[in-house]
Amino acid sequence: MKAKFIFLILVVLTLNVNAQTKKYKIHTIAFYNVENLFDTIRDVNINDEEYLPENGWTHKKYRQKLRNLERVISEIGTSEQQPNNPVILGVCEIENRKVLEDLVQMPKLLKKDYGIIHFDSPDGRGIDVGLLYQKAHFVPTSFASMPLRVKRTDEPEKWLKSRDQLLVTGLLDGEEISFIVNHWPSRSGGEKRSSPYREAAGALNKKIMDSLYAINPEAKVITMGDLNDGAFNNSIKKSIGTVGKKEDLKKGGFYNPMEELSKKGIGTLAYRDAWDLFDQMILTEPLMRSDYSSFRFWKAGIFNRPYMIETQGQYKGYPLRNSPSEPGFSDHFPVYVYLIKEVK
Repeated sequence: MKAKFIFLILVVLTLNVNAQTKKYKIHTIAFYNVENLFDTIRDVNINDEEYLPENGWTHKKYRQKLRNLERVISEIGTSEQQPNNPVILGVCEIENRKVLEDLVQMPKLLKKDYGIIHFDSPDGRGIDVGLLYQKAHFVPTSFASMPLRVKRTDEPEKWLKSRDQLLVTGLLDGEEISFIVNHWPSRSGGEKRSSPYREAAGALNKKIMDSLYAINPEAKVITMGDLNDGAFNNSIKKSIGTVGKKEDLKKGGFYNPMEELSKKGIGTLAYRDAWDLFDQMILTEPLMRSDYSSFRFWKAGIFNRPYMIETQGQYKGYPLRNSPSEPGFSDHFPVYVYLIKEVK
């Protein structure tokens, strides 16, 4: 009788524990600057001469570059709890749509059935931004290329040729969410001199998000990209108005989880033995609430496995970058966030 009584108690406790255990759907949303993903075909409309066979960029090297990126993308954000690679992946430094078509046809990515959204940008080198999405989980409902219009500081009569900002809205497992993919103007000419360009890019970014908020005050938006600025630069802190602490976030605001990572000294690229975190993922306030009845932010991370890191020479410890002579990975590490939703 005593044994039966103990057994019944254990059964009841087990049932109570199981009843209290919550299950969640987890999706990885990621961004990756893939560094000079060029094909081997001459395009007379852009400056792609560096990445042509006559300059060492052969078809064999191009295919190796694709295999390298395939390996990274197939592993970003994966774990025992979350075996799927990103359902949404923003990318930059791609030459054209064709390189994305070649990328999603790689064996480890082909089975994920990625769709592609891409527009040509006015960038002088022809490098663009794009978005990949798993068709089983995301259905685009609208997309547009938003041009960055800003006058050059050195030649005010001319417009800066920079990448457009790609806005994509769709249904993530039936829930509306928008993504903005960015590659803001570089620091060419110096950080201070070029800062107005990125501040203008930040202002455009905020304008887009404010427009989405105006349509729907509950708009869930993730803006992502290589912003060529850190989390505390004016282009992000002032032009967008981000906060890095959840308790400081107000309705209609913008949360940047990269602030906390930056404070810890973690970066996505290295220059002159110093790390920077230029690759950002910023979320609107509705994604930050504690009610997990719909998709909410869980946590952010930087994907930096040992095989992506230079192991010798002057740049030991840096990201293993790509060049016409040696197909590597990228001079940037990808970043990601997890979105979670309670499953009833």
